[in-house]
Amino acid sequence: MLPPGSVTTPAVLVDAAVLGANLRAMADSAARRGIILRPHAKTHKSAEVAHRQLAAGAAGISVATLGEAEAFADAGIGDIFIAYPVWPDAGRAARLRELAARVRLSVGTDSVPAVRRLAAAQAPVRVLVEVDCGLARSGVAPADAGRVAAAAARAGLPVDGVFTFPGHSYAPGAPGPAARDEAAALAAAAASLEAAGLPCPVRSGGSTPSAALSCGPADGGPVTELRPGVYAFGDAQQVALGSATLDQVALTVQATVVSVPAADRFILDSGAKVLGPDRPAWVPGHGLLPGYPDAVITGLWEHHAVVRMAPGAAPLPEAGDQVTVIPNHVCTVVNLVDWLHVVTDGAVTARWPVTARGRNT
Repeated sequence: MLPPGSVTTPAVLVDAAVLGANLRAMADSAARRGIILRPHAKTHKSAEVAHRQLAAGAAGISVATLGEAEAFADAGIGDIFIAYPVWPDAGRAARLRELAARVRLSVGTDSVPAVRRLAAAQAPVRVLVEVDCGLARSGVAPADAGRVAAAAARAGLPVDGVFTFPGHSYAPGAPGPAARDEAAALAAAAASLEAAGLPCPVRSGGSTPSAALSCGPADGGPVTELRPGVYAFGDAQQVALGSATLDQVALTVQATVVSVPAADRFILDSGAKVLGPDRPAWVPGHGLLPGYPDAVITGLWEHHAVVRMAPGAAPLPEAGDQVTVIPNHVCTVVNLVDWLHVVTDGAVTARWPVTARGRNT
């Protein structure tokens, strides 16, 4: 935490040293397994972080929306995958053509109608077929990947391979099974493409909880590419899942105690419009307070965070004191602020704009 008065709270801080260590660790882990790293930039939405990921060994980035892709292209990122089943309406078709003319652009698809619209857009994009590995979100069954890929090839779209998201790794005890589901789905999808007469050089997966368990070529596994996002910053969910330690959390919120209305309760100025609303059932509150391990953020309003202390716990802070909060879900926090305050050796040394904030279309 910075000394009081260093920033106006609530402020989102990024520890530069911890961030750098996280980027290097993931890049090294992927490289040891023969896996290409293509981090998901929807977490940080920051050109500064994306360039650091590339410098650490990433081959390109993943994004969730065309708007994010445009923002990162404007910032000089030249290899972008929209890891989403893109539906190119008339407006998006024109944007895809413009963007694909200046970067290497790949897009996700999971249906023949979407493939036809992509082909009609006449944008020089590459295609990956999304398959469902157990999350039950978007994506076709792995055995159907060849049918969608063949339709894309017939329409003249280059098919790079398949991708999936093992997002069901986000629960206690779930990362291992999710990684096994990921491997099985990607192997079956690759076989489906091969049965359709198409190669499948890219078999892309990855989530932060399961990333260390993904099985790559060095271990005889099918995963050739990983797209984790949260690993760069960490958050309270990753700490609860054991995917990160408190020392590996690079992004925190510095908040001010604005009220102490009772002997067991104090109020912070970091409400839902900074911490975000996410609260999985398996975390105790709306974020962690490392300086007050017995405290629980029991309620969020737009600009209030209500913190309760257990009876007999450490003394409450006083009004005007500042505390550190680790958010539950860092991706939503970043999208709520304009700037990341970069901290080096206990002082703010830079402010990075949230380059792709709000680029949701």
